[in-house]
Amino acid sequence: MSRKTSLLGIDIGTSACKLVVFSPEGSALASRTVAYSTQYPKPGFVEQNPDDWWQAVCKGLSDLFAEGTVAASDIAGIGVDGQGWSAIAMDAEGNVLAPDPIWLDTRSEDICEELNRRVGSDAIFALSGNPLKAQYVTAKILWLERQLPQVFQNTRIIMQSNGFIAYRLTGAITMDISQGYGLHCFDMRNGRIDADMCTALGIPQRLIPEIVPCHQVVGSVSEQAARLTGLLAGTPVVAGGLDAACSTLGAGVLRPGQTQEQGGQAGGMSICVDHYSADPRLILGYHVVPGCWLLQGGTTGGGGAMRWFEREFADAERRRAAEEGRTSFAFLDTLAEEIPAGSEGVVFLPYLAGERSPIWDSHAKGVYYGLDYGKTRAHMVRALMEGVAFSLRHNIEIAESAGAYVGRLRATGGSANSRIWTKIKADVTGKDIDIPESDLATTLGAAILAGVGVGVFGNFDTAVERTVSVKRSCGQDQADKAAYDRGYKTYRALYERLKDIMQENGRAGL
Repeated sequence: MSRKTSLLGIDIGTSACKLVVFSPEGSALASRTVAYSTQYPKPGFVEQNPDDWWQAVCKGLSDLFAEGTVAASDIAGIGVDGQGWSAIAMDAEGNVLAPDPIWLDTRSEDICEELNRRVGSDAIFALSGNPLKAQYVTAKILWLERQLPQVFQNTRIIMQSNGFIAYRLTGAITMDISQGYGLHCFDMRNGRIDADMCTALGIPQRLIPEIVPCHQVVGSVSEQAARLTGLLAGTPVVAGGLDAACSTLGAGVLRPGQTQEQGGQAGGMSICVDHYSADPRLILGYHVVPGCWLLQGGTTGGGGAMRWFEREFADAERRRAAEEGRTSFAFLDTLAEEIPAGSEGVVFLPYLAGERSPIWDSHAKGVYYGLDYGKTRAHMVRALMEGVAFSLRHNIEIAESAGAYVGRLRATGGSANSRIWTKIKADVTGKDIDIPESDLATTLGAAILAGVGVGVFGNFDTAVERTVSVKRSCGQDQADKAAYDRGYKTYRALYERLKDIMQENGRAGL
């Protein structure tokens, strides 16, 4: 391979930073994953330290280059993706002034209620294409102003996760267009900040970085960043994008009607559309591919729900995995396969951090229903998988009722490696599912942005043709439809019957 053709994708995920160097054909040449912590200081507060992300990037890259499989001089460009809905307060010297309230954080609910009354929820939605909810960026900025006024006074800029890492690499202060959807002063039809809505919401426009295309080169690796990471000074860095949007690109979704199914920490789907197509029950944002939007269903209960179960209830599987050199999740798959479709009446609500679309209830809680003395952990594993699939079906049904076309799904994230879970999702949704060759779709999407930005690829179509291929497919069948339809009916009814209790207890801090 000639020098200067490899591409680096950096993913600032919820639980870890992933760094992958790809060939122009989409093969992973080297990779590292470095975890960091999340803090939950109060009910509704979910925070991370952005400097922990940067330290993870520095450590991961230093270790990656020390291995010697790839050299920094091989890298033609760098793309960074990251979790959405950050509100990173930085001062004029680039210092982080407060922890970042990440996408799971709901501390600013009262501010949202106030703004929806005062400015008007209809007017806010008409401009931004999204409902004003606490998980978004808008009210987090105002919370900072009201609760930490000294910090707010010293804040020069509010950054997004990938923009923050791009800044640490280059010194450039930007926000890519796919992250604009977190701000309700962002004009979703035209892709720019609306000054009048900034004034109405009380957000100083000076705090919002310049909005740029996702594949635009925003700068090059500085001498200081090169010393800390092992990267070559002068290596181009593109703006990058939202992790879900990069994952969608990395799955090969770049044309209207194509749909990505997300199986990372969060669950949901991203439907590519070529026109403004907002629905208050869903999420609308720009794709990282120019000229396209993504109509998204974003849920809190994706692969993270299984990670929670594994952490709390899978000691035996972890011990066995260590002995046999496999993963504990593979043994959990085996447990799920022992139980018939429908989990013999056990139903799981995967609302372990409240829920986003389509119910938008920060007080929603996880629930197991249908347990009795005859039920086992295997029933609970299977029901968890089915509950996440039910949340996907719910979002797809809402999208289709709003006029979106959803055909075959393209699965991404760690959950896509589970054949039983993929089959459950196909049967529950009634959609065939393709699984791309690389299960590193998110970092691949970021790398593709870099490749287009620096000219390794002539355009996005060429990039996807070269880097993305389907390794297997999972068809849906009707054999278990009745069982899943019953489970889905119970799933929907459980929340409707429990939501008042959930909200009452949530307001009481329970």
